[in-house]
Formats: sequence, structure tokens, C-alpha cells
Amino acid sequence: MQKTRIVIVSPALHDANNGNWQTARRWQQLLAPTYAVRIVGQWPDARASGADRAMLALHALRSAPSIRAWAGGRDREAPGLAVVLTGTDLYRDILEHRDAQASLRLAQQLVTLQECGPDALPPGLRSKACVIYQSTTPRQFLPKTARHLRVVVVGHLRPEKAPGTVFELARLLRPHADILIDHVGAALEPALGRLAAQTARACPAYRWIGAQPHEATRRRIQRAHVLLHPSRMEGGAHVVMEAVRSGTAVVASRVSGNIGMLGRDYAGYFDPGDAAGAAKLLLQCRYGPSGSGSDMLGRLMLQCQARAPLFDAASERVQLIRLVGELVASHAPGT
Repeated sequence: MQKTRIVIVSPALHDANNGNWQTARRWQQLLAPTYAVRIVGQWPDARASGADRAMLALHALRSAPSIRAWAGGRDREAPGLAVVLTGTDLYRDILEHRDAQASLRLAQQLVTLQECGPDALPPGLRSKACVIYQSTTPRQFLPKTARHLRVVVVGHLRPEKAPGTVFELARLLRPHADILIDHVGAALEPALGRLAAQTARACPAYRWIGAQPHEATRRRIQRAHVLLHPSRMEGGAHVVMEAVRSGTAVVASRVSGNIGMLGRDYAGYFDPGDAAGAAKLLLQCRYGPSGSGSDMLGRLMLQCQARAPLFDAASERVQLIRLVGELVASHAPGT
């Protein structure tokens, strides 16, 4: 018996090595036992046909042409269509771009990747929203050295990831040679790459190590004491759940995408762009009120461990299978 055909539209494919691609590839793997799933950059593709029974479109704006094609001229909900909303979707594009707004109207279901996501939608569309937490494999919790505090930042150098906050932070912490910062990510804007290199020359404890393979990045997260995540906007960052599932504490900007991953009462937030606030938290993680650092760092690790079950693959697969089942059921032949 042939499996039902599902298409995942991801504007970012393998070479991008970013969150959208990782989501698309993982969902293909989770759905593969039940459905025949392919990933495309745009639909229709060379293999498109009437046998495609459901579409999961990542990114309301960048996947808008594929979403319109799937809707086939409709100006209302298209059966079998779910639009998966990223951070730039939720917190910028649906406010500014008609194409992104049209994608929301055409979707039968809207998917956000963390619990605060539906709050960013227009009130009339929230009933179409569901939350599917992404998952990642757990890693062994490694013992952490007491000689220094190792901080890792993971994110390509672009404005949404707020690399300027990291550069300012490194300069603020320059007197503290025992707080080491590794910055992973390609310079998508050359000017930001030049600033990263300047910061590394001025601050010996800061290293910009550029783009790295995903597995190498996960190992860096696993070895670090703290993942620093200063983004201005987030849909539900892979690196946050990878830290949580690796026994690494998180210090993050207080934006909805991070709050939806870590919880409203999490103790490791700083205001977006507030390098001094981030520095204060890292100093507390290193030294603490008694100089041990154990109070804040231990508290953050315990709070992260409490969130870890949200990012389990079995849970993600159950929610994903339910979503796709509903989409397929709605898309009867000829609709």
C-alpha cells in the first residue's frame, strides 16, 4: 500500500544549516514511518501532483508563493495546508507584509513552536493555532570545570540575533579573564564579521569561530556552562532546547520566543540589547553572592531541567502526526 504523500516547503535547504532546515529535516524523519515526505524549496516542484495530500509550509512570508499555489486561487482556507511560523514571521512579517498576512488567512492550521507564539497572532486567527515544541536528542550531562565559566553563543551574525549585544558584553567582561566566550556563526553581513574580529582582538576571552557543523556546535554547547542567547526576535530557537537537553544553563533575552521555550518565571532573562544586564547574570553565574557561582548557575540548570520534557522527540511526533492526520482528512480528492 502506498504511503500518503506530504510535502514540506522550507525556503532554507541543507546548505543553509539553519533552524528552518533542521525543522524540515527532523519532521521528515518523524513522519517517514507513516507518510511519504519530501522537502522542497518551492512548490510545485518537478514531482508535484494531485497526489500531494498535505503541505507544511515553513515561514509565512518566504513560502508565500508556494502557499498561494497550493491554495489554487482561493481567498479562504485551503484544505491540507499548515503554515509554520518562525520568529521573523510572528514578530515582524505578519505586521508588515501583505503576503505573510495572506498566508495566515489561507492556512487551515497555524503552527507555532513555543507557547507564547499564538499571542502574537491577530485575535481572529488564534483559534487556528497549535503549539508543537520541537525536539532534540538528549546529551550526557558533562562535569563542568571550576577554573572558568565557559559561555557559548550560537547564531549567524545578523541583526535578529543581536551580535552587537555580544560584542558589547565581551568588552564589559574584559576584566574577567575567567569568563570565556565562544561565538559560533557565519557573518551574514560583512560589517558584523569585521566587528566580531575587532572584538576578538580587543578582548582575549572572546573568540569568534565562525560557522561550524551542527554536531561540532552541539558538542560546544554540551561542554559550556552557559548558552547566551541574546536575540531580538525568536520563533523557538533550536539552540535553546539543545542547551536544555545537554545540561547547559541558558541566559537569554526577554523576548516572547525565549519566554515560550523557558517559561515565564525563568530567572535567566535580560532585556533585549541590555549587555550590562547580560553581564550581570554571567557574573552571578561565575561568582555568585559568595564567590562560588553555584547559586545562580545551579538555579538556572534546575529550571532548564524542568523544561526538558517539552523537547522530547516522542511528544513532538505525536503532535505532528495528529496535525498531519487532520490536514490529510480535510483534503479529500477534488477539494
